[in-house]
Amino acid sequence: MTDGLWYAMPTLTGSRIRLEPLRYEHAADYLAAAGTVEEADEIFRWQSPAGGALAQPVTEEDARRHIVAALAARARGLRLPYAQIDVATGRFAGTTSFADPDPVLRTLTIGYTWLGRQWWGTGANAEAKLLMLTFAFETLGAVRVVMVTDVLNVRAQAAIVRLGATQEGTLRKHRRRADGSWRDTVIYAITDDDWPRIKDGLHKRMQSCP
Repeated sequence: MTDGLWYAMPTLTGSRIRLEPLRYEHAADYLAAAGTVEEADEIFRWQSPAGGALAQPVTEEDARRHIVAALAARARGLRLPYAQIDVATGRFAGTTSFADPDPVLRTLTIGYTWLGRQWWGTGANAEAKLLMLTFAFETLGAVRVVMVTDVLNVRAQAAIVRLGATQEGTLRKHRRRADGSWRDTVIYAITDDDWPRIKDGLHKRMQSCP
């Protein structure tokens, strides 16, 4: 296994969602997927990158700034940002990323994830996680995949717990939210020992989705 594969971004395709590298050209579709101002607020209030939170996108230029920040992080080897594409329609549905890849310790993070409201409850998030975790554990040979979220983001915490990840602790005043307030960050992880159980659970969830 070469270290370079940890920074590669192959397209990952499932029956519902295709993960492809995020591009500047996605800006208009990014904004459309975010939905109305109210819907976008529900999504982006929780987006809190380590370098400072980005406010919800209101214009296409705002969306482009989000993408510029993601691709700048990719250039530094800190983040591998994907667009989530609805396979059935070809529409941009949201984003997700691998972050902080460490081929020496064989660990990485899944984060910066959001889906437009119309894809909530469709199985899209479960399939995206299945694609990413399969790639991490079975192609990269990772031993640990981390997921983090705002302590106030109860919905995201429930989704991570449903995956079968283990809560490992809370980092107090870890990052700033878009409104400038400090957030506590809850840390979860899945190890290679957990993976067979979690993979089986995700496959069963996908079978039960309409």
